[in-house]
Amino acid sequence: MIDRAKKLTARFFESGTGRKPVREWLLELSAEDRRVVGYDIQTVEFGWPVGMPVCRPLGGGLWEVRSSLSGNRIARAIFCMKDGEMILLRGFIKKTQKTPPQDIALATSRRKEIGT
Repeated sequence: MIDRAKKLTARFFESGTGRKPVREWLLELSAEDRRVVGYDIQTVEFGWPVGMPVCRPLGGGLWEVRSSLSGNRIARAIFCMKDGEMILLRGFIKKTQKTPPQDIALATSRRKEIGT
């Protein structure tokens, strides 16, 4: 029997002012790109723990959801775990081979802000 239950629930990080930066980033993407990133996030929700190529640990309590978009573009959604939920902290289109340190620093700052 196939387990169709979510193992994690994805939730957007919410700033002190009520903004949800990852949600805002997703809404700026094209419908096709949103579909791809959303499907990859859903894969993590239902399949946790998931490894490469969809998900990879970054260290320090952070993971990334890895999405391949059309036009050889790469999207990343960085998340942490809190109370059995994946909290989406940072989303961006990757332009370099390594994840930029400033994106990891921002995700780390947001992770600390929610108390994990």
